[in-house]
Amino acid sequence: MADIIDITLLADVRRFFQKLIEQRGLSYFLQKDGPRLFQIEPSKVELVLRTAVRTRNPELPAPHEKAIEHCRLELRRELIRRVASAMLQTGL
Repeated sequence: MADIIDITLLADVRRFFQKLIEQRGLSYFLQKDGPRLFQIEPSKVELVLRTAVRTRNPELPAPHEKAIEHCRLELRRELIRRVASAMLQTGL
């Protein structure tokens, strides 16, 4: 079975993510407490997804669960890439 990818949802998720990164920075998406220094905060990822789903045109059907999961994975990949890049820049 082919994966279901909603391109408009993915574009909305990327747009909201970019706005948050520009306004709040990468540290907004990372956990403040805990043993792991650069752990991604799952609630912040869900916040971006919920915002993108909520702001969709009401005439469009609700996004498929696999499409939401794909967006979640793409967002996490981008965060991991940015965290790794930031770690390399600081010399960790």
